Amino acid sequence: MILPSIETPADIQDLSFDQLDELCEEIRSFIVETVTTTGGHLGSNLGAVELTLALHRVFDSPRDIILWDTGHQAYVHKLLTGRRYGFKSLKQAGGMSGYPNRAESEHDWIENSHASTALSYAHGLANAFELSDDTSRKVIAVVGDGALTGGMAYEALNNLGHSGRRVVIVLNDNGRSYAPTVSHLSQSLTSLRLHPTYTQARERLRQRLRNVPAFGPLAASGMHSVASALREMVSPHTFFEALGVRYAGPIDGHDIELMEAAFTHAAEWDGPIVVHVLTQKGRGYPPAEDDIQCLHDVRAAKPVGHENTVGSSAGMAVGGPSVDGGGLSTPSTTENDIDDLPTRPATYTEAFTRALLAAAERDERVVALTAAMPGPTGLLPFQAQFPDRFFDVGIAEQHEVTSAAGLAMGGRKPVVAVYSTFFSRAFDQANLDVGLHGYPVVFVLDRAGITGDDGPSHHGILDMALALSIPGMTVFAPSAAEEIEPMLFEALSLPGPSTIRFPKSAPRHVGDTEMGRGLRARQLRAGDGSVCLLGVGKLVGACLDAADELAADGVAATVWDVRVVSPADDDMLADAAGHSLVVTAEDGVRLGGAGAFLLDAMAAQIESSEQPMPATRMLGIPRRFIAQGRADDILANLGLDGAGIAENVRRAMAHAPAPAPQRRA
Repeated sequence: MILPSIETPADIQDLSFDQLDELCEEIRSFIVETVTTTGGHLGSNLGAVELTLALHRVFDSPRDIILWDTGHQAYVHKLLTGRRYGFKSLKQAGGMSGYPNRAESEHDWIENSHASTALSYAHGLANAFELSDDTSRKVIAVVGDGALTGGMAYEALNNLGHSGRRVVIVLNDNGRSYAPTVSHLSQSLTSLRLHPTYTQARERLRQRLRNVPAFGPLAASGMHSVASALREMVSPHTFFEALGVRYAGPIDGHDIELMEAAFTHAAEWDGPIVVHVLTQKGRGYPPAEDDIQCLHDVRAAKPVGHENTVGSSAGMAVGGPSVDGGGLSTPSTTENDIDDLPTRPATYTEAFTRALLAAAERDERVVALTAAMPGPTGLLPFQAQFPDRFFDVGIAEQHEVTSAAGLAMGGRKPVVAVYSTFFSRAFDQANLDVGLHGYPVVFVLDRAGITGDDGPSHHGILDMALALSIPGMTVFAPSAAEEIEPMLFEALSLPGPSTIRFPKSAPRHVGDTEMGRGLRARQLRAGDGSVCLLGVGKLVGACLDAADELAADGVAATVWDVRVVSPADDDMLADAAGHSLVVTAEDGVRLGGAGAFLLDAMAAQIESSEQPMPATRMLGIPRRFIAQGRADDILANLGLDGAGIAENVRRAMAHAPAPAPQRRA
């Protein structure tokens, strides 16, 4: 076994290529066993094993800076930088992050789990090194997993080409349907184009040709034309060099020796350069190789018979795509088999999938958009059934939203399905391109609230504060899976924009007679006038639990399911104002969130009357970055479970004015 002896990148420098091949197999076995036990990103890391080894053999990390975009392909990097034991707690509370993390290692420079950003970091770092005259340090950006479909990446490429800063861009191309076959010819020519001797000799020849009397300029131009024609024949036509960025490739991303030569030569290039490598996502693990999404993200599942898994199809209990409220209920649920799912939706995402299909069947104007995440956001069945009405724009949320505005302008009814955490990327477009124009775009925000093990970059806690700041935005917050369909239908009937947010966690379920209607809130319990709980979305369940605890203290709390934060239900606000204490509870940021919006609306409603404003308390996510952990544990630690809400009520009631104001009829 070689892997146990690897603690730093220096430990792989003296290994032979045969030993490196053996190490690759050990790493894949380790990753499969770990990730299928703890959960995490599988396919992307299995495809990046040889690539990561080659990078760490050529470059001197952390002096040379390796930036990972996106960060979920950095598990092998973590293994090579002394964090093997940390995988036991991967993505667990207090454990190792699923992404690069500066607190874990000096080899991690950015905590990057959002795609298409590394090139911008690289541009800034290269400029900083240039300004400090520290040009001996190398900056390497590993870009893959669709990140080059993001507009931010193109903006960075343009700046890199214009500035001429020395950055090595490794394009990790693991696409399965469009990647060209790597031929010996293209590999040989790529090596030639990268070799310093060739490039220096070519420039000397061009200069000599230019100096030939009369014919020099024509000869140099002819040489350039021939070279350009040959390049077009043997390498993919790209826009990189038009932007001033050198291009080399494609080369085999599973050939360590070939990549080492390419990276070594690329490091000598005096400017930005792209080295295009072709890798296989999920390589070495048949369930990942065969899966439509290459087991990109899997849930925890104890491995069985792992000794035969890598390189064969034997014996691993695989979790498939994460289903803790995201994605569909099984890895195979990808197209038309939605009718085979259980009658009761297992996740909010599944409930949305059903609702969207029903809406699309009823109205041909309904279209759906995704930013490279049709599976996790539940759009694959829609894509299969309505391919002409489905738009995947790549990792480009900004473009996605403005494109949706254009679709609405043209009479369509666009539904933008996106993770809550990624909605913030497109806030400017949602505010001005959609909100300012009043276009009827429906934003369906999956993974809203505390998401758990993906940590601070993935908690969806800003969406309500952002959406509520956009004039005319209707904000739906379903508290049960069964509320998704009526809310989607209502949203699609509105003349302006709306958001529907729901969590990653398992859904609450209600019967047909327990659902709200339209834009109205729903009173779940009537109390004695002492305290009113206004629950938003997921925290409705916690408010009901809190009411049970308070009942044991002799306090009969009123509980409302807010359902629609904006516009707030006047009847709900009037009822709440008749209590001594009003407590709002949400799983979004407290500052500027749903509670602040509702209490402001209540104050405005009673401003002209002689009725006093009741005591109030807003419960929500504090203004800080929240670490990874189980979602329910995080909420409990923040006082946002039933017990925490009840305790907050007790403390607030101890300071509430007495006697209670007269409740309105």
